[in-house]
Amino acid sequence: MELPGLAFAVWMFICFCASVDGYPNGKVREACTSMIPCHGGSPQLSPEHTITVDETKFKPGDNIEVHLSGPEFEGFFIQARDADHLDSPAVGSFVLADRRLSQLLTCGRTKNSAVSHTSKAKKKYIKVYWIAPGDAPKRVQFLATVVKKYRTFWVKIPGPIVSQPNAPTPTTPWGATSEAVLTSHPVSYLSKPFNTSDCGSMKFCIRNPSNCDPESASCFFLSFQQEKSSVLIEMSGPSEGYLAFALSHDQWMGGDDAYVCVSEDHRVHVSTAYLKGRSPPVLDSENTLEDVSWRLVDGVLQCSFRRSTRLPAYKGRFDLDASYYIFMADGEASDGGLIHKHRRQPLITSGMYNVTGLPQDIGGSRSPRLIKAHGALMFVAWVTTVSIGVIVARFFKPVWSHSFLFGKEMWFQVHRMLMLTAVMLTSISFVLPFIYRGGWSHQAGFHPYLGCTVMALTIFQPLMAGFRPSRHAPRRHLFNWFHWSIGTTARILAVVTMFLGMDLPALDLPDPWDTYTMIAFVAWHVGIDVLLEIHSYCLIRKVEVIEDDRVQILQSLTSAEAEGRLFKQIVLTIYVCGNIVFLIAFLAAINQI
Repeated sequence: MELPGLAFAVWMFICFCASVDGYPNGKVREACTSMIPCHGGSPQLSPEHTITVDETKFKPGDNIEVHLSGPEFEGFFIQARDADHLDSPAVGSFVLADRRLSQLLTCGRTKNSAVSHTSKAKKKYIKVYWIAPGDAPKRVQFLATVVKKYRTFWVKIPGPIVSQPNAPTPTTPWGATSEAVLTSHPVSYLSKPFNTSDCGSMKFCIRNPSNCDPESASCFFLSFQQEKSSVLIEMSGPSEGYLAFALSHDQWMGGDDAYVCVSEDHRVHVSTAYLKGRSPPVLDSENTLEDVSWRLVDGVLQCSFRRSTRLPAYKGRFDLDASYYIFMADGEASDGGLIHKHRRQPLITSGMYNVTGLPQDIGGSRSPRLIKAHGALMFVAWVTTVSIGVIVARFFKPVWSHSFLFGKEMWFQVHRMLMLTAVMLTSISFVLPFIYRGGWSHQAGFHPYLGCTVMALTIFQPLMAGFRPSRHAPRRHLFNWFHWSIGTTARILAVVTMFLGMDLPALDLPDPWDTYTMIAFVAWHVGIDVLLEIHSYCLIRKVEVIEDDRVQILQSLTSAEAEGRLFKQIVLTIYVCGNIVFLIAFLAAINQI
C-alpha cells in the first residue's frame, strides 16, 4: 500500500472505528448517516428500549416531546428522519431537557439535528424536544441507537411516526411502490416441522443431503413459495447458533442480500442482513419481514417468514423474481446474538435460479466444482499414478528387464507413462484453484505454498530425466541420486499438502474420515514398500548361497528369479487394486459434498 493510501486508511480507522470508550462524551458525529457504532460484531435483534412521543400530529414550528426509556444503558443517539425515506438526512432540530445527560449534535447541514449522551454514566430515561422545521416532510419517524455496553447495542430502533394533518395514509409493507413502514411484527412459534410434499410442485426447495427430511438432525432445508406479491420462505437445519441464506449475483460472498435466523436464550430472532466481502453480516434494523415464526427442537433450528417480491425502497434487498446463486450457511452465535464466521464452506447452488419461477427440488454443494476437480485430480495423480510408478521402477527392473514395449524395457515404459500422466494431472489440477479464486488465496494457510513447491518439483523431474546420462556414464550415479531424492521429496510434500487441503472449508470432506483415509493410504503404501524390500533382501540372500557347483548356482538363480517374479506380480496386482479402492472412496466422498 502506498503511503497516502496507508495514511488514509489509518485516518478512516480512527474516525469511524473508535469504540464507545473513545467517545465517552458522546461526540459521535461520524455516525450521523449510519447511526452504527463501530464496535465490531453485529447489533442486537430485539430492542429492549422504546421511543415515545406526546403528539402524533404536528405543524411546522411545533414542539414534540420525545422520550427514550428502557433498561440501563450507557450511550444513545437520537434522530428524526423522513418516514418515507429513512436513508435521507436528519430532519428538524432538538432542544434539551437535561444538559447533564444529553447534548446536541449537528448532522449534515442541520444544526442540532441529533442528540447523544454526555458520558458513560448509566441512565434509564432521556427526554428531549423536537422542533418541526418549516420544510418538514409529511411524515417523520424517530430513530434511536442505544449502547447498553461495548458489545451490546441496538441500531436504528424504530420509534413512532408523527405526521402533518394533511399527510396521506401510509401504505402497508405489501405496497411495492412505496417505503415499507417500520413496525414490530408479531412472532409466533411453529407447531410442527416443515413439509416437503410440495417441493418441486408448489415450492422451490433446496435440500442437503438431497431429498432429506427437515425433521432430520442432519438436513439443511430452504424453500420459497410465491403467494401473489409476496414469497413465503422456510429455512431449517441443525444449528444451535444461527442459520442464514443469501442471494448473490456470483459464487462469492459480498454485496449479497442475506437473511439470518439467530438462536439466543432458547428463542429465535429473524433479521435481514447485508454481506460485505468476507466480513460478518451487518444486520438491518429495518423490518421488511412479515409472519415470522420459529421452532427450536433437538438442535434443529427452523424459521419461516414472508417478504414482498419487490422492495424498491430498500437498496440492499433484491427482487425475488430474478435469478441468483443461493448460499446457505450455519455457525455459532455468542451471547447477545453476535454472529461468528461459519466454520465450513456455505452450501452453494450449482447455478443461478429464480425462486419464484418454475418450482424445483434441487440440492447444493459445499464445495465448488473446480475445487472438487482439483482435489480429485491431485488424488488420482499422487495416490495412483505416482505411487504405482515408483513401485514399478524400484522393484520391477529385474522382473521386466527382458520384456520390451515400443523398443524400450517394459518397466521403464510403464514408469515413464505413469509419471508423465501424473505431471499432466498435477498441472491441470494446479491451475484450477487459481481460476476459481481469481488469484492467490490468503485463507488456505500453508496449503498453496506447499502446492507450488510440489508443482515446481513435478515439472523439474521430467526435465532432469530428459538430460540423464547414459547408463554407463561416470555421472549416472549422481543423476540416480538426484532423481530419487527429488522424487521422494515431492511425494512426501504432496502427501502433507493433501493432508492440509482436506481440512480446508472449500473442500469440506467429512471429518475425521478424510484424515483416517490418508493415514490408511500412507500405511498401505509403506507396508507394500516394506514387504517388497524384505522380499528382495531374502531373494538376494538366497542366490548368494555359496555352492561348489556353478551349475547349481545358476539353477538356484533361475529358480529364485521365477519365484520372485510371481510374488512381485501378485503384490503389484493387490497394490493396484488397493489404490483403486482408496481412489473410489475418495471420489465418492467428494461427490457427496
